[in-house]
Amino acid sequence: MSKRATLILAAILSVSALAFPAFADGLKVAIITSPNDVHDGGFCETNYNGLLAFQKDHPDASITAVQEKTGDPAECVRTAENIAADYDAVVCVGFQFAGIAEVAEDNPGTKFILVDTWPADEAGNTVTADNLYAMTFKEQEGGFLAGLAAALTTKSGKVAVVNGIAFPTNVNYQYGFMSGVNYANRHYGTKAAIVELPSYSGTDVTGKNVGGNYVGSFTDQANGKIVGQALIREGCDVIFVAAGASGMGVFTAAKEAKGVYIVGCDADQYNDGANGDSNIILTSALKVMDRNNQRVLNDIASGSFKGGNVLLGAESDSVGYVKTPGRHQLTDDSIAKIDAAYSLLKAGKIAPASFASGTTPDNFTGLDAE
Repeated sequence: MSKRATLILAAILSVSALAFPAFADGLKVAIITSPNDVHDGGFCETNYNGLLAFQKDHPDASITAVQEKTGDPAECVRTAENIAADYDAVVCVGFQFAGIAEVAEDNPGTKFILVDTWPADEAGNTVTADNLYAMTFKEQEGGFLAGLAAALTTKSGKVAVVNGIAFPTNVNYQYGFMSGVNYANRHYGTKAAIVELPSYSGTDVTGKNVGGNYVGSFTDQANGKIVGQALIREGCDVIFVAAGASGMGVFTAAKEAKGVYIVGCDADQYNDGANGDSNIILTSALKVMDRNNQRVLNDIASGSFKGGNVLLGAESDSVGYVKTPGRHQLTDDSIAKIDAAYSLLKAGKIAPASFASGTTPDNFTGLDAE
């Protein structure tokens, strides 16, 4: 090869390296969670598992877990700001991190993954950044599947959903669950009643009373148990729990009762349902955060990363439910019916009610679809 050709090839390789940085080996990744750590058995751990899966394929990558314990949004953003320059990628888990757009702007050499919320400015307006990939999920679809499972399983004819705080994501779960129960009653011959305790009704971010059963916190297990016991006294034998660590109190109430099932949330919570030689978990509604985190990290490693705000749902298999043998207690008939409805969900023929949909659990798009 001539000297001129060698110089040209070197220039091409140099430009390619700038456009597509080779991070496949040695990618430094941090994950920040708040207020729980990455071993919470649910939301945070599911995200962390995606990073571990990435590391398995890229052994030279390093993963650092950082816990911000207060849950305060300002402290969450400050934590991200303090470490951003030290990592190639920073994964921020939860709505508390919505304010990281400015941190991303100040650290253009770092890629950010924001899970379960979109970035917003100080006025609350949604923004974007080239080095920030934000993913949110259609919780109403996961809630819908949970509602189907509950209605198809209940023997008492009474089911309920317990939430943490009436943030839009939690209202999505609530409305989706109620939509699923109503769909099962309409199409599958079930007669499940949804129990809502007025003393625990939620107030959303607009000040609207959304009903439901809200603990008022994502970290109050004691009050979670009280809410769970109250619902069990009302006759509920299947309860969908979307309340973070507060939900562990509902689990305890179910374990102390007899014949009560729990539908887990965000992650496969079968292990949390162990109760001696039995288990209280019927199934779990899933946000497929692990696989999506792994996917985006692979994009960073290959140089194909693109920032943006995305909404993920059944159409990309980013929501679902647990039907892995040994990890659920659904009947084959229930699974067949849930799968049939999931196909309609995936095709866009069913759109359960949600915080922003303008529909209700009693009148949502696809209630009559079959």
